[in-house]
Amino acid sequence: MARGAEFLGSEVAILCGAMSWVSERNLVAAISNAGGFGVIACGAMTPELLDREIAATKALTDKPFGVNLITMHPGLFDLIAVCARHGVGHVVLAGGIPPKGSVEAIKAFGAKVLVFAPTLALAKKLLRSGADALVIEGSEAGGHIGPVSTSVLAQEFLPALAEEFIVFVAGGIGRGEMIASYLEMGASGVQLGTRFACASESIAHPDFKKAFFRANARDAVTSVQVDPRLPVIPVRALKNKGSEEFTAKQIEVARQLDAGTVDMAAAQLEIEHFWAGALRRAVIEGDVEYGSVMAGQSVGMVTKEEPVAAIIAELMAESEAALTRR
Repeated sequence: MARGAEFLGSEVAILCGAMSWVSERNLVAAISNAGGFGVIACGAMTPELLDREIAATKALTDKPFGVNLITMHPGLFDLIAVCARHGVGHVVLAGGIPPKGSVEAIKAFGAKVLVFAPTLALAKKLLRSGADALVIEGSEAGGHIGPVSTSVLAQEFLPALAEEFIVFVAGGIGRGEMIASYLEMGASGVQLGTRFACASESIAHPDFKKAFFRANARDAVTSVQVDPRLPVIPVRALKNKGSEEFTAKQIEVARQLDAGTVDMAAAQLEIEHFWAGALRRAVIEGDVEYGSVMAGQSVGMVTKEEPVAAIIAELMAESEAALTRR
């Protein structure tokens, strides 16, 4: 973990997954101040909004933090320019293969680039093309996910990459014993989202947090793809009436495709806007019936609201105890 912490500039190599509406200035700063590594979720923000969010986060912490940018964002290079102006040290590119020139644009102002990759071949290509670190995220995670479990990805990626490259493991991690296992396999650190979503410093609505406290692993289910033409990345969230609304939304967008009123890129953007709106309803307004309560399968381990510092201390204590026993 020392290797990961050195790369991030933090005390411990525990990143907070970028959760739209949740990973904002308050939670990000709290995680960095507690020795972890906070990451702003840019999501669908405009460059002006991201500019304000970075400035506000800097006012709350003098510790390193990162910014997560979605590769399909139409203003990606404008957002990169905002990160450059603020001297952001780490940029995470998520949601797809980084478009041409994006990695170079980030590295040009001295920042480190973290990427996601669903296959080992693509991971090797991205790392050899300039990415500085890799996050492997399994299907147990909340939000947008791939089809393969974290444990399988770790067995495939870590032996092949961990000696040469910085690799963080994410998805379904709720306790320190699991962190210890991935560190033993060669990971440089881990990323958690669900454990931090209900922290005291999280601005998530009380009803959003209560939904987490009531839930168990089986309640965090993935969305279904209605039309094979629609490029819908599965999303893991707590099952509710909003899940059914998303199915209806896909049917509506598929009909627009049939009618020729939208192209494939516009269709995908419409789907993403649906998620952004549904997630906001749940996180900010507390509509846990029709909003999107995105959560990983580790949600059953989130049973109470507690400070970020306590969560990180508990994870590290569990991890150290496990390694000592072994």
